Amino acid sequence: MFKKRTLALAASVVAAGLLLAGCSGSGSGGGSTGTLKFYTDKAAWKPQFQSLNPTSQKDVKISLSTTGYSDENQYQAFVKQSFRTQQSPGLFTWATGDQLTQLVDQKLVADTSSIWKGAIADGSVSKDLEKYYTFDGKQYCVPMNIAYWVMYYNKKIFDKYGIQKPTTWKELMDDAAKLKQNGVTPFYQTSTLFTFPWFETLVAGTDPKLYNGLADGSVKYTDPRIVAIMNEWLAQEKKGWFSDPGSKTDPAQMLKQGDMAMINFGTFFGASLDGVGMKAGSDYDYFIIPSVDPSLSKTPVPVETGPMCVAQSSKQKDLGLAYSKWWMTPGAQTAWSNARGDVPFNPKAQVKDAGLKKLGQDVSGGNYQLVTRYFEAAPTPILNVALEEFGAFSANPGDPKPFLQKIQDAADKYWASKK
Repeated sequence: MFKKRTLALAASVVAAGLLLAGCSGSGSGGGSTGTLKFYTDKAAWKPQFQSLNPTSQKDVKISLSTTGYSDENQYQAFVKQSFRTQQSPGLFTWATGDQLTQLVDQKLVADTSSIWKGAIADGSVSKDLEKYYTFDGKQYCVPMNIAYWVMYYNKKIFDKYGIQKPTTWKELMDDAAKLKQNGVTPFYQTSTLFTFPWFETLVAGTDPKLYNGLADGSVKYTDPRIVAIMNEWLAQEKKGWFSDPGSKTDPAQMLKQGDMAMINFGTFFGASLDGVGMKAGSDYDYFIIPSVDPSLSKTPVPVETGPMCVAQSSKQKDLGLAYSKWWMTPGAQTAWSNARGDVPFNPKAQVKDAGLKKLGQDVSGGNYQLVTRYFEAAPTPILNVALEEFGAFSANPGDPKPFLQKIQDAADKYWASKK
């Protein structure tokens, strides 16, 4: 889905121009109160964003007017086009890693260093999170959220077959075999967008240094160690351990109806499960995925943090920055955590979900090592090819070398351009 499509891009740019005509309004002109135009690629989250309006209106007299996109290509085209107009958004979501780097390098997003300094000083955000937003000693954007990638599971299926939360990789593999023997597909997979989680799990869980080496170019995708890991994935595919990668059914609904027993997803997925009528603790639960290599001293946990940014040239820049400052507060993060059912990045926030609270405490302890989610860790030109190749591999499992070679070709081209 990341290939360039000229017609689709042209259409989305035209649509962007039409939408941008109404981008200004209440709160424009540099004011710090009013209605803030907010754009996001997380259309499904619009109700949760809007639900915070009473709280933000009470605290800082700002309300969001949210426009959500569900098509990533159209969304990126819209935002990038907006920077070339007088109507760039006052607040929008993006991605950390290479995608945010590109915006910062082009001086398209507003400096938020003072917001970060204040939030860190009063204990509203961990300094560990700052690195994802720091460029040449300055900070840009603020965290929209933080999510840990864990394994969600259908609790009733686990209970039916006497399966407990696995604490080792061997136990997880034994559980998968047991489920398959009883006619239950163990794991979820898809051939579009979220094609990377199992690769991420296998590589990081085998050797975090190897995983990080892919991100900085010091390790090739054709490295024999990566090939061996992919062959393990292939063996699992041949065992029938994964769901239909071409399914159009919502993954939350799939877990509910038992199309598979487990799904590797970010902690924001709980809200989707709640949305289809599942209840945490009785219908579903989750666990941190054990290391593939049991000798690792710390279990790797993929983490993502999505930025909420203010366009440098926006007429609503002051309003966007005022909302960004409020967003970092305990009150805002308490409201967001309760609305989304997700882990708040502010440690002072009050978390209703006891499981999420414990998860946050666990991963901040000494037994776990945070690794950057693959989607943010991989440079964009490499990521785009990798997502396609992982999807193709899931759809038609076979010798992994041709798939890995295509990714490495993209990596070679990218890293050569950086010399």
